[in-house]
This record gives sequence, structure tokens and C-alpha cells, in this order.
Amino acid sequence: MVLQATIFDYEATPRAIVALGNDHPAHYVILPHRHRRSQLLYGSNGVLMARTEQGRWVVPPERAVWIPGGIIHDVQPIGAVSMRSVYVEPDAVPGLPTECRVVGVSPLMRSLLMEAVNLPLEYDLDGRDGLVMALILQEIARMPVLPLNLPLPGHAALAARCRRFLEGPTPHDTIDDWCGALGMSRRAFTRLFRQETGLSLSAWRQQACLFAALPRLAAGEAVTTVALDLGYDSAAAFTTMFKRLLGAPPSRYFAAGAGASGPSP
Repeated sequence: MVLQATIFDYEATPRAIVALGNDHPAHYVILPHRHRRSQLLYGSNGVLMARTEQGRWVVPPERAVWIPGGIIHDVQPIGAVSMRSVYVEPDAVPGLPTECRVVGVSPLMRSLLMEAVNLPLEYDLDGRDGLVMALILQEIARMPVLPLNLPLPGHAALAARCRRFLEGPTPHDTIDDWCGALGMSRRAFTRLFRQETGLSLSAWRQQACLFAALPRLAAGEAVTTVALDLGYDSAAAFTTMFKRLLGAPPSRYFAAGAGASGPSP
């Protein structure tokens, strides 16, 4: 098993896909970096946050984040976390994702990822180990995308305002509050915000509140406490938002394996 290593130690390994595992304590931060290979990063416990210049991705337990090669990113575990990653050559198979995304992890893929870190780095391509890794490559393109990304604008003043909101999110901030802070008319602000993020302010704010809630819920905090802290009038109102965005209420979403296949239709 390869544990507590980095891809930079093994990037030249003559295999299309290699697997590494790392266990990190609470408050550990993986500083901004990039690697030539694309990465599928899976946390078997704990919550991860991956950040790039384009946005943030929150990864609850038993989910994974796909990070294409060449993208500068950092990773912050929220609490202690066991991470298992596979690193894939850009041209390993057709159809690999070209953008960051959080994905659901099926029971099959979970078992494959846990097995992959036990294999030799230069595994036998024609034997059983090669079949395990080849199946992972085929499964990556099939992993369902989950709505756990939060785009950040490139516009400097708007990005600064978005980051301040992330530090203390509330669903009661109004569009007039944002317009006043940026010295913009409502029409100009609305156009700019959608152009920069692809979302309305209302949708973006809800997603930001969800991002703030996920680590706390995963750590076992009561839904009512989290909901009221984020400015919701009741746990029921928060649960309605949570279920609409993620397909299940918090209690079921954080149950073993819940949500791994993505939101309900």
C-alpha cells in the first residue's frame, strides 16, 4: 500500500492510472498545487473542500471530486479524513471529464478505490491488478455529477463580496444589499452576477449556505442548530432547501451510502 505519499513521487510511473492513500488530521491543509495527471479524490470519512480560482467544491463523506490535470487547487479536510486518490493520464481513455466536479461513488467504485491503494505501483497490466485499474478507468466517466460546486466570479469586487458572504452566510441578504455594497444598479448587478457565475444571486446564496452547513452536519451537529445559525426560520425550512438541492433530507443524506448515486429526480 502506498500511504502518506504525493503524486509528485510517482507521476512518472509507467502506468495510465496509479493510486495513493493519505490519512490527515483535523485542520490539515494541502497547499495550492497542480499535477500533470487528473485526480479522482475520494474521502471515505470526513468532509473535504477543494478550491480553485474558478470555484469551490464541497465533498461530503463517501463522495469524490474530480480535478483535471494542470488545474491549480488546494484541498482542506474538515476534521480528520482518510483520502484515497487515483491519478490518471490525460489520454488514458476517451471521455474523461474536463472540469472539476463532485461525483457520487457507487459501492462498486468504492470497493475498487479501496483495493487500488493496496496494489503495487507497477502492477501487472495483464493480470488481475490490471483489470481492477482498467475497470476504474471505465467507471470514472459513469460517476453521477452532484450539485456541490460553488462558482466564484472573476470580477475582483464581486469576488471579494462573495468571499465575505461565504465567511458568514445568511439567506436573508437581499440583492439591494449587494447592489449597494458594489455601487451598482440592480439591473447591472443581476447581469454581471449571472455572467460571472452562471447563477442568480438567490441560487448562489442557497448553495453557499449549503456549503456552510455540510461540514457541520457531517460532524454531527443538530439540524435545528445549523438551520437557525444560518438564518433559516425553522429546521423544516432548511430541510426543504437541503432536500431540493441534494435529493434527500440531512438525516438520510449522511446515512451510510445515502446520496452516493446523486439526487432523486
